[in-house]
Amino acid sequence: MPETTNGRAVSTLYQACARNEPVSLRKVLERGVTKEEVMELDINSWNGLMVACCKGFMDIVYGLHNCPFIDINHQDNEGNTALMIASQAGHINTVMYLLNYYPGIDTEIKDCRGFTALIKAAMTGRNDVVAALVMAGADIHAVDSTKGKCARDWALKTGRFETLHRLRRLKMRPKAEQFCESYVPEWPELRERVAKATAEKSATEKITQRIKNTFGFRLPHDPQDNGCLDHMVRITTSVHSPLISTGCHPLCPTSPPEVGKRRLAVPELVKKHPEELEERSVCHSSGSVSHIIPSIHSAESIATTCCVETERRGSILSLASAKVATTFISRSMARRNSVFPSGCIPKINVSKPLEATPKKEKKKKKKKENGFLEPPKWKYKEIKDEKKKEKKKAEKEKAEKEKKEKRKEKDSKTAKN
Repeated sequence: MPETTNGRAVSTLYQACARNEPVSLRKVLERGVTKEEVMELDINSWNGLMVACCKGFMDIVYGLHNCPFIDINHQDNEGNTALMIASQAGHINTVMYLLNYYPGIDTEIKDCRGFTALIKAAMTGRNDVVAALVMAGADIHAVDSTKGKCARDWALKTGRFETLHRLRRLKMRPKAEQFCESYVPEWPELRERVAKATAEKSATEKITQRIKNTFGFRLPHDPQDNGCLDHMVRITTSVHSPLISTGCHPLCPTSPPEVGKRRLAVPELVKKHPEELEERSVCHSSGSVSHIIPSIHSAESIATTCCVETERRGSILSLASAKVATTFISRSMARRNSVFPSGCIPKINVSKPLEATPKKEKKKKKKKENGFLEPPKWKYKEIKDEKKKEKKKAEKEKAEKEKKEKRKEKDSKTAKN
């Protein structure tokens, strides 16, 4: 039966994108699409990709990156592109996917007012989106055509002080050095600080230090730049970190991300480094690495070799990850787990036992045997126990005396009668 939504079947690519139906989108792409169907526009001149970017339909964006005839730089009636719409809405995952998997995306396109995607993200206070665009090569100094202000000026005018602080921090450290092979994971200021701490202090320095420790106020503050915490973050996120074993190897180790430097998308990296990707593709058989195949494996071959059943074959890799695997990810980096490296998901049958589980019998406490050590008794406890015993004895004697007196009275009455 065809998939329906609100009683109507999905027949076009735009309908599948607008209704967030990735299954219908896959069926439409499998049967083939024309340029007119891909570029079907609504009243605002939005295509299916722009609608998905506005509403944050991530699965639709995944499925459209290999769609033929898709124009990533298409502009609507106001000059907005898919990147501008996603940036203004604050969908960071969508923005990252557009920058990494859509080749030929232009970050410097301006709308009718001269706003770029970076300026729109700065005006709306989308800090993560601003950082992603700047590290992808967006121009910080680009100004609009109406007032001639850049992204920093618009963030200041609209009161987005966190975005302004983020831009300043990126400008202070424009290059991600720890993602480069030339980065040395050592703290250059360590020797100086250790020598300063271990050096002998004069009397005046000791007195001032004691006064600061006793009368100083310890207020919370941000960690110092190039301090110990900053160094620990750098050393744990570096490529050659001695603390963490990374399972990925960058294709461009000598060219780390940098502010204002355009980064290549995945299809562009595949065209530029085809030999390295072929060498890294490893064939796995029964969970062990057997040999190297000089070709990039597809997700369909992975599914057919590890699973025979068609129902379980689709759960190994989705359509998006299948397209990524065919273009970029090698077989060794495919989605697997450590228990079943081949990617096959086993069947687990859960059944109830016929007989009820027997209850455990409580063990009887053994009587105290002679020869074992006992915990010591305190003197005040012994005195308390003796007082209680004396009190009980006195009460018993008093009760016995009363009983004897009552018996004597009864005997005397019977003798008189």
